[in-house]
Amino acid sequence: MGHWWYRNIVEPGKLPLLLALLSFLGSFLVTRVITRMIRAGKGPFRNITPGGVHVHHVVPGVILSVIGGFGSVASDRYGAGALVSAVIFGLGAGLVLDEFALILHLDDVYWSEQGRKSVEVVVLTAALVALVLGGFLPFGVNEISPEERENRVYLVMNAATNFFLALIALWKGKARTAVVGILVPFVALIGAVRLARPDSPYAKKFYANRPRARAKAQLRAFHHDRRWSGPRRKLHDWIGGAPDEPTPAREAASEHDEAPPPG
Repeated sequence: MGHWWYRNIVEPGKLPLLLALLSFLGSFLVTRVITRMIRAGKGPFRNITPGGVHVHHVVPGVILSVIGGFGSVASDRYGAGALVSAVIFGLGAGLVLDEFALILHLDDVYWSEQGRKSVEVVVLTAALVALVLGGFLPFGVNEISPEERENRVYLVMNAATNFFLALIALWKGKARTAVVGILVPFVALIGAVRLARPDSPYAKKFYANRPRARAKAQLRAFHHDRRWSGPRRKLHDWIGGAPDEPTPAREAASEHDEAPPPG
């Protein structure tokens, strides 16, 4: 275990990345626990509203991310400064991405249906960082043996193939399949060879003059969404909390935002 830790984490300089990932996940989880307690009116925590202005936690998150980012650039990745900067950056990134939906919509949608995007972005970010950390991109190790080099070449080739298939799956509108396909072999292959989603760039380009393929893609997408929307919502609710029931004013605003432009 000690040899693996040194060869795969310490020697390639991935210890700051590990600390950043752990602090990122810890920041997100602690923040979600606190916000759910505030929402339920439990515990000593309250919203910060100096002068009647609600200060969202994305604000300290941006400050911490800036401090950690510049600190990591100015530090040696093998020194203590890089470790401290990585922790600070991870804490800030967790606070920022926890309110990704607020930044995207420029509205306080934290407990709305649109707020689920924050949970999806956090899970995606953690998965990609874990991908790099876990050795799927095993660069930076010096003086490896011929056997280790051969194994790493095969590993890099497999990773490159999975990444190419994941890009095709993403082109076909299957973002989740693409992400999982990078981590798990052959999953991206399934997404790459199956029908594209009807609203994807691939479908718009290749199904425009193929009504049967377009109809089949729409039917498959309908059944897929009906089958998996429930479990996916339950997972998001378990991680980030269930959204509020939509109010008539918010529903009207949502319909206004989604309405097509005149003409």
